[in-house]
Amino acid sequence: MTEPPATAAAAPGTPPKAVKRLGDRIFSGTALGSGIVILVTLAAVALFLVIQSLPAFQSDTTDNNILKGESFWTWVGPIVFGTVWAAAIALVVATPIALGIALFISHYAPRKLAGVIGYVIDLLAAVPSVVFGLWGALTFAPVLVPFYKWLNQNLGWIPIFAVDEGTAPSGSGKTILTAALVLAVMILPIMTAICREIFLQTPKLHEEAALALGATRWEMIRMAVLPFARSGIVSGAMLGLGRALGETMAVAMVLAPSSLVTFQLLSTVNPSTIPATIALRFPEAHGDGTATLVAAGLILFVVTFAVNFLARWIVARRAEFSGAN
Repeated sequence: MTEPPATAAAAPGTPPKAVKRLGDRIFSGTALGSGIVILVTLAAVALFLVIQSLPAFQSDTTDNNILKGESFWTWVGPIVFGTVWAAAIALVVATPIALGIALFISHYAPRKLAGVIGYVIDLLAAVPSVVFGLWGALTFAPVLVPFYKWLNQNLGWIPIFAVDEGTAPSGSGKTILTAALVLAVMILPIMTAICREIFLQTPKLHEEAALALGATRWEMIRMAVLPFARSGIVSGAMLGLGRALGETMAVAMVLAPSSLVTFQLLSTVNPSTIPATIALRFPEAHGDGTATLVAAGLILFVVTFAVNFLARWIVARRAEFSGAN
């Protein structure tokens, strides 16, 4: 019986190195190149924003048709607040709804009904934002006017539902709360889809073990499904928050740009957001005014990057719980 030939002149006691096939080399090179392209693109965008926004920090604001004599930080502060405030309200509203829909699809609904509901939810992601804006401004906002009056009359002692003395809640319904509710509808599909897929990946052994010990379906979900999916829920929420922070047309069609900081949700005067302000003010901007809007975009870029960095940190803290079978 003949001995198999040696594959290479390897040192004694060391395993021979595996020879990579051509397809493996092409795939690994493509993956590496794609990652480098993403990093280069991100760095190029950041560099462009920094270079183009420098005049906004260095020039005289009296000749700036956007700042009109005030400092950049005084001008950008209220719209940064409006951006974060609207996105935070949208996230608070959308998260429990997305979790409920995802749990219903994955653990409660019959298979055929779950497929139909999942398909409808996915279709919402394909609706253009301008359609959501038209719906929010022309249909949704007027419907909410009686509800806003009820909130102000019955819960006006809560500061966020109060309005300034001598004024009434918005008669058009176009408030920061309406914009946030429209954003909540827009981020529902991506949050629901991610939570649904994470819930479906819960190890069956964990679920069956909980049920075998006498747990009800909800107790099984609370003990086995939700702990396993915690990092995925956080990822879905942060992705939804990222879209809410960067949404433009839907907010621009519901809110008018204004420069103030207020937590009142039903007032006729509301803080605007960075994307909406850029979209509405860009046609009239020129010279240093354009640089000012680019600088506002840089602030939004930093805020979005910080949100995603926070999400990655939260997910990394849960990395030790893999939930593997």
